[in-house]
Amino acid sequence: PSKISMFIFLVFLFFCRFQAFVYFASVFQAMSCGIHYLASVFMAVTPNFLCGIPGNVSSVLFYNSTEPSLEDIWTLWTSTENYIVVHLENGEIWELNQCSRSRREMGLNLTYEYKGNKSMFPCSDGFLYDDTKWKSTVVTQWDLVCDREWLAKLIQPTFMLGVLIGAVIFGDIADRLGRQRVMWFTSTSQFVFGIAVAFTFDYYSFVIVRFLLAMVSSGYLVVAFVYVTEFVGIKARTWASMHVHAFFAAGIMIVALVGFLVRTWWVYQIFLSIATLPFVLCCWMLPETPFWLLSEERYEDAQKVINTMARWNNVSTPCKVSELCSVQQDDLVGDNDTTSTKKHSILDLFCNWYIARRTITVWLIWFTGSLGYYVFSLSSVSLGGNEYLNLFLIGAVELPCYIIACIGMDKLGRRNTLIPFLILSALICVLIMFIPQDFNILIILANMAGKFSIGVAFGLIYLYTAELYPTIVRSLAVGSGSMMCRVGSVVAPFCVYLRSVWIFMPILLVGIMALLSGILTIMLPETLGKPLTNTLVEATEIGKNKDSCSEKTPPADSGATLEKIEMSGQETVNTEK
Repeated sequence: PSKISMFIFLVFLFFCRFQAFVYFASVFQAMSCGIHYLASVFMAVTPNFLCGIPGNVSSVLFYNSTEPSLEDIWTLWTSTENYIVVHLENGEIWELNQCSRSRREMGLNLTYEYKGNKSMFPCSDGFLYDDTKWKSTVVTQWDLVCDREWLAKLIQPTFMLGVLIGAVIFGDIADRLGRQRVMWFTSTSQFVFGIAVAFTFDYYSFVIVRFLLAMVSSGYLVVAFVYVTEFVGIKARTWASMHVHAFFAAGIMIVALVGFLVRTWWVYQIFLSIATLPFVLCCWMLPETPFWLLSEERYEDAQKVINTMARWNNVSTPCKVSELCSVQQDDLVGDNDTTSTKKHSILDLFCNWYIARRTITVWLIWFTGSLGYYVFSLSSVSLGGNEYLNLFLIGAVELPCYIIACIGMDKLGRRNTLIPFLILSALICVLIMFIPQDFNILIILANMAGKFSIGVAFGLIYLYTAELYPTIVRSLAVGSGSMMCRVGSVVAPFCVYLRSVWIFMPILLVGIMALLSGILTIMLPETLGKPLTNTLVEATEIGKNKDSCSEKTPPADSGATLEKIEMSGQETVNTEK
């Protein structure tokens, strides 16, 4: 089945020219989402720094090494717990720490050890930064160190909070105004806000503009998933939607490349923002999806799009909207006889013990997948060695993981693929803690393996969640899981900051969560080859009696109905990272 699915996807790319054009044009902009999501790993770097001095330096002393300027001492100053002694041209001798400085009262000779009287002073003259790697970052621009360090640590969490809010807002707007308009607005806004970030005048304007950038980036990714799935045929939809993540990963790789080439933060931000400018110039050419047009009863516009698709794909007899409408009316008559008008809430996800246990497990997997994804990504620049290469490899390792996820889902099943990769990621986290810190290559490879494992689980949970719940609460289930995913992305930066407490604390937390998720996943039912359920009673029976449910197959005449269910639920299945 996996080979057949891959073949269908490749045939779709080669022979459905219109869908292929729309697909690649839409997912190309997904790179900008990956770019902006991880841009702060280099933009908000905190280099080595010292308290500023009130005068010109004549010589600098660090233990037994004497240099004429501070620029020459950065390579020797490896421990921030040690101080540096500077001799000013006016004869004063100062001891400089990161967040404090002291002036020697009686010292005449320039020696490192001094036991006389000192006068302590705050860092009222600013700070001195090591610019050997980065000429400028937002930290050095606005002195986000010492008592202002917490402001630097809020940069990524506030961005992720914007991601959470943007996904909710633009997902709803896309249902009301259409996918094409929202894609045009969010992609254009990504470019505008991305450039505006580079020209912000203080920290607070920087955070506000980045927050808006996060909202439109998240909004684009949400709507792009919906847009792609509504244009791609049902048989190729799994592969097509999964590989939108691959373009997100390509954006991470671009961040590493631009970070290596450009070392001034505002120039770096401009280069990242113009990387996807070609899409902004042509996104207005993309059509609205026929599904949305039909839902709004804009039949003539839908027919025009269908005719355009037929011309591109060399189809001589395109389908008629009037025929689709007649079939839809027949289906609606049948649905009205069986469908309940009862409104459902999130409490229905806890209607009984089996569904409640399933919901808690699914939410935990969503949270763990997002937490692990961003912990491995954000921590890659702190692994030692070349931080730019580390981030590039962390992004590149995602490309094959989605192929493995697709093959595993079709061949082994959803649960049987999810469990081993969650447990494997937990074992890799344990392994990382036992690797000596001077074995940089092994540490990087282990982190790549961890990102690969968690990436497979993270990509798989989208579809698995939709299949675990009945039609009446499917959107609620996937939407609530997606919210847990975004909570994980907000928590991830704070988790990374725990490295200052213990270097392995972030990895330990991810490992514990992954192991717990993997164990609880054993209790979930397998959904491969099973029909989608329509009621909570049917969904509960899957959990109670796995053997009998595994023998069920969809009725022969349910293909259209299942396609409609998947189409309606797919809008929230693949949301964003």
